[in-house]
Amino acid sequence: MSLAPTASPWLAALLLFAMRMVGLTLDTLRTLLVLRGHKFWAWWVAFVQAFLFVIALTWVVAGLNHPLVIAGYALGYATGGVVGIALERRLGLGHVHLRIISPRRGAAVAHRLREAGFAITEIPATGRDGTVELINCGVVRRQMPQVLDIVDQTDPEAFVTVEVVRPMRRGIWRASVGGRS
Repeated sequence: MSLAPTASPWLAALLLFAMRMVGLTLDTLRTLLVLRGHKFWAWWVAFVQAFLFVIALTWVVAGLNHPLVIAGYALGYATGGVVGIALERRLGLGHVHLRIISPRRGAAVAHRLREAGFAITEIPATGRDGTVELINCGVVRRQMPQVLDIVDQTDPEAFVTVEVVRPMRRGIWRASVGGRS
């Protein structure tokens, strides 16, 4: 485990960069796994993350006399956060709840979403300028772009908010209909 402190500062910086980038990427994923209740996977990711952190910290402390070593650590840390966010977005883990407020074409939006296989709840509501249609739609997160495309094509004036949710029980999730995901 003492490779980095005795290696060239460039190699040590590169190794520390890689370890911190992977470590912070795992940190982002671990946080999401915890929030979504995946205890088993969160535990394993935390174990690997802590292992990499201890090695990296040992190496950076041993090489504190060289700015390249410190820069490698800091750059890996910063990059890992960005990579973690990008990876999490790409994986699209979890569920989201979309609240769609349509001032004029709510029935058409609801119809198109149902045609596409999404379970929705329509609620007549009153907005600032009068009657609107409030549409609630819960989907697997990776399906959110499809819902947003349908809404945008049907009613570009619709107001949409999105919340990350954790389903507790019952309900219809499109991902479970017909084995699709």
